[in-house]
Amino acid sequence: MCLIFTCGEHTFRKEVEGYEGVVCQCHNCGNYSGHVIKSNPWFTFCFVPVIPLSIHGYHDVSCHICNFAQPLENRPDVQAMKRGEGGNNMPMQPQPQQGGPPQGWGQGPPQGQAPMRYG
Repeated sequence: MCLIFTCGEHTFRKEVEGYEGVVCQCHNCGNYSGHVIKSNPWFTFCFVPVIPLSIHGYHDVSCHICNFAQPLENRPDVQAMKRGEGGNNMPMQPQPQQGGPPQGWGQGPPQGQAPMRYG
């Protein structure tokens, strides 16, 4: 008789209360896709969570693009965004200061260069 058992680890994640909808910049890739997540790791036996590996869990700022996670304690900028204490401080795209069309529009082909040929 052959019995096969599997052991492993699974992490349950959810948003931290008070930080719902807060989006911040990732310090690894620079994208504005960081969310405050609470992680609770569990030991699993035959894919069933059996023993919690952490009693209180971990509060991290996690990026959904590069999967980089950083402890919330190391991010005072995110702590200031907590609901009720401040707004979402995502910078907006700068607006052009000139009165004309954007750069490169309506100027024609570059001077001194032959048109491109394909083939």
